[in-house]
Amino acid sequence: MEETLVGKSVRRLDYEAKVTGRASYLADMKIPGMCHGKILRSPFPHARVRRIDVSKALKAPGVVAVLMRDDILKDEGIDPYYGPVFKDQTIVAVEKVRHVGDPVAGVAALEPDAAEEALRLIDVEYEELPIVLDVHDALKKGAPLLHETIRLPSSGFADLAEIRPVEGTNICTHFKLRRGDVEKGFAESDYIFEDTFTLPTTQHSFLETHGCIASVDRSGRITVWSTTQNPFVVRTQLSNIFKVPVSKVRVVVPYLGGGYGGKVYPKVEPLTVALALKAQRPVRIVLSREEVFYTITKHAAVIKMKTGVKKDGTLVARECEVLLDTGAYAEIGPRVAKKSGYTAAGPYRIPHVKIDSLSIYTNKPPAGAFRGFGVSQSAWAHESQMDIIAAALEMDPLEIRLKNGYGEGDEFVTGEKLTGVGLKRCVEEVAKAIQWDKRDQELKGSRVEGFKGANIKRGKGLACLIKATITPSLSSAVVKLNEDGSATIYAGTVEMGQGSETTLAQIVGRELGVPLEKIQVLGVDTDVVPYDLTTSSSRSTFHMGKAVQLAAQDIKNQLKQIVIQDYGIPAEQIEFSEGKIRLPETALDYKEVLLKRFGMQGGTLVGQGQVKTKVTDDEGQKTTSAFWFLGAGAAEVEVDCETGKLKLLKYATAVDVGKAISPLGCRQQLAGAAITGMGQALFEEIVF
Repeated sequence: MEETLVGKSVRRLDYEAKVTGRASYLADMKIPGMCHGKILRSPFPHARVRRIDVSKALKAPGVVAVLMRDDILKDEGIDPYYGPVFKDQTIVAVEKVRHVGDPVAGVAALEPDAAEEALRLIDVEYEELPIVLDVHDALKKGAPLLHETIRLPSSGFADLAEIRPVEGTNICTHFKLRRGDVEKGFAESDYIFEDTFTLPTTQHSFLETHGCIASVDRSGRITVWSTTQNPFVVRTQLSNIFKVPVSKVRVVVPYLGGGYGGKVYPKVEPLTVALALKAQRPVRIVLSREEVFYTITKHAAVIKMKTGVKKDGTLVARECEVLLDTGAYAEIGPRVAKKSGYTAAGPYRIPHVKIDSLSIYTNKPPAGAFRGFGVSQSAWAHESQMDIIAAALEMDPLEIRLKNGYGEGDEFVTGEKLTGVGLKRCVEEVAKAIQWDKRDQELKGSRVEGFKGANIKRGKGLACLIKATITPSLSSAVVKLNEDGSATIYAGTVEMGQGSETTLAQIVGRELGVPLEKIQVLGVDTDVVPYDLTTSSSRSTFHMGKAVQLAAQDIKNQLKQIVIQDYGIPAEQIEFSEGKIRLPETALDYKEVLLKRFGMQGGTLVGQGQVKTKVTDDEGQKTTSAFWFLGAGAAEVEVDCETGKLKLLKYATAVDVGKAISPLGCRQQLAGAAITGMGQALFEEIVF
């Protein structure tokens, strides 16, 4: 049978609703009795909150409730401290603020303008404190501490169970990775290169800002509609904060306008729920674009890299210090530090490695997950230094990468054996796409002819990387085969523009032989769909895709048992193809099999699937990642050295994706990632 779904580029299931404007996002939603919430934010990067007076705000027209620290501290039903790794964040400032934009109070009013006006009436007395805005200053002896104490632990993430801050310092996390003997490696090297690389703070800039609607019913059950990538973590955190069972918290995700990691963990949900409790009415908070910049960023980094090499370009040893600016709160910085540390050696065979990766508190907005998750910071350093090494050794940058790059069966820096390694082909393909082999003859002259003497230069560059996914991980799914032969998918993967709904439908459609137009993927509602760890870390197709496949296979097994029992056909004579059950002399539709079994319209079958990856394999070996993502990029650029004008002439990217469920979806993801990388490399920076 010709493959019609998996491996084919199909029209996305959500395209029509989005291009016609019928898709309803959180800012479009209203529920009866809803108030509008606004947040008073700190004007100081570090200050003690001495006094808060909300009396004038409470009397302002249209104001329903004002929330401040006294409300959450005096309420025995609220634990004001939360966070995905450490409980170092509070719903609103309790003792002090730690960055400009830190929430101090919240107002719920009948109209947005009324809430904004009430914020101006809140009187706050601050005592300014010394600040640290740089990772080096934060590490100095006697530096102002952002957190005198940190409550541990916060989450149940197995890969973060042993993570601890360094007491009495601003070190949020210190991750160490050792392999071989780095000093011996340097002694055996012919050349040693030492360089420092920096990256600035940037922001995700997803189209839709953070937002939340919270409603609490008479029984105390909390319902939130949230712009989150991770509804189950939001549910767990809200359960802990407001001291109610998980069954008393429901999280619904409407259409989501992008995330890139910036919506993985709770942002405005705790404050919105607390304000709804205070107001005894539903509350909606939608952040402005400016507020988003106060809420989450990408880690700035300073990376010191020391690498020993042989005369022929063979990498021998690498010592690396990664300093990540995690901002005022840990957020998921400890995991970013681990991931950056794991990949600091790059996609290369290096026998001797010493990596120290630290996330460090500073008085800046918190940094968290961002596309690449610490890998892009490390890649900037190791790929820049690879070019430096190649130039010093008078080697082709392509040659030195091919010489040292991972191949089939090589060991990762942690000792894991790599399989299905397509790095070499990726590097060769991107080099071919920009005609790397013609590079020398093209670059002989510094000027490009035909530009009337303008000092325009052209150059070509390439880079490669290795990326892991969160491990261990868990995804659960349910697939329902309806009485008419259509299928419904219950999965906790959040569709935020990446095309996951369509990919999951393709997998189920292929497994059951059901066309896409007869498959419905339900929106994410924690009351309805089973647990999924997160929609992030490039994990959804790998984990949830397998879970829905297993659920569909469960349905096929049930159908087979029904045919054995109701039709008397031996199992070995039953086959499935093109949405039918093939028997020796006939073919049965799902519909007629279900009708015969249940004797009425309405009979359905429910299949379940679950995928759990482990920290160790069956032989007890540690598993850093369930899979490894290898890829390469290459560019040709033109620069006017007098004006600084830059033109991208060509860009090529190639990745080893395994089996492409949707080739078009893969290409769209890679194009988006490339554009993100270009923006950060050339233009983007948040200056403090």
